[in-house]
Amino acid sequence: MADKKLIAVVGSTGAQGGGLVQAILNDPEGDFIPRAITRNANSDKAKALADKGVEVVEADLDNLESLKKAFKDAYGVYCVTAYWEHYSPEKENKQAENMAQAAKENGVSHVIWSTLEDTRNWIPLNDDRMPTLMEKYKVPHFDGKGESNKYFKEAGVPTTFMIASFYWDNFIHFGMGPKKGPDDKLAITFPLDDKKLAGIAAEDIGKCAYGIFKNGDKYIGKTIGIAGDHLTGSEMAEKFSKALGKEVQYNSVPPDVYRGFGFPGSDDLGNMFQFHRDFQKDHLEIRNLERSKSLNPELKNFDEWLAENKNKIPLE
Repeated sequence: MADKKLIAVVGSTGAQGGGLVQAILNDPEGDFIPRAITRNANSDKAKALADKGVEVVEADLDNLESLKKAFKDAYGVYCVTAYWEHYSPEKENKQAENMAQAAKENGVSHVIWSTLEDTRNWIPLNDDRMPTLMEKYKVPHFDGKGESNKYFKEAGVPTTFMIASFYWDNFIHFGMGPKKGPDDKLAITFPLDDKKLAGIAAEDIGKCAYGIFKNGDKYIGKTIGIAGDHLTGSEMAEKFSKALGKEVQYNSVPPDVYRGFGFPGSDDLGNMFQFHRDFQKDHLEIRNLERSKSLNPELKNFDEWLAENKNKIPLE
C-alpha cells in the first residue's frame, strides 16, 4: 500500500465523490487508494466506507485548517461543492477557494475540480432573454462553480476542470420523473423544445474522474465535459415508455412556465434548461461522449441506466 498514490475525495458520501471512492476500490490492482473526506465520520455512509477499509477523515469546506489536514500527503484531490444544500453561490466560492488553498499548501499533484459553465459568458446580466437571479447570476448553481475556477488557477495547483451533465438520478430523487397529468397519462416536462440534453448516471461521474486521474497529467489545465448520452425530450420519453412498459409523453414548455412551477430552485433550473436549449452546440460539444467512454469504459447510456433503475423511479 505504501507505493499507492492517495486520492483525497471531497463529498465521499455523495453521488460524485462516492462514485470515485468506489471506482478506486473496484480497481485493487490500480495505483491509487482513496481517503474519504466527510463532514460527519459517524454517518451511516461514512461508516460503510470505513467498514470497507477506507480511511475516513472529517473536514468542513468552510474551515481551511480542516482541509489542510484532510489533504495532507495526498497525490490527488477531488473537489466538489453541494449547491442544493444552501443555494448560495457565494458560499461555493469560498469553499472552492479554501480547497484550492489547501491543495496548494499540501503540494497536491493533481486536483479535479467538479465545475460547470459560468453562463454569464454566454448570456450577460443585461441580456433580458433570461431573468437575472439573486442580482448577480443567470444560472446560480452553474455560475458560482464556473466563477470559482479562478481560485484553482490563481493558486497554481495542477487542475483538471471537469464538467458533469444532468443526473438521470434526478428522475428518482429530485421529482423530475414521469408524472400523471389531468388526462392520467405519464409525462416528463422540460423547457427544451426539440433540443438535446446531455445526461449521465451519477455513479459514472466518479468513474470518469478516476479515468482522469489514471491518465496522469494528460488532462491537467484542461476542461473536460462528461456525459453518457445526448437526448431530446421526445427521445427520453420514448425510452421511458419502452423501459416502463407504459406510455410516457414529453411536454415541452416555455422556460418562463418552468420557472414559475414554484418548487425550490425552479427559476434556477428553468434558466439552466434554457441555457442548454439556446446554446446547445456548446453544451453538447464540451460533453463529448467518445472521450467520456474512453475515461470510463463502463459508461452507461440512458437505456442501460433505465434497465437498472426503472423500478426506483416513482410514478406519480
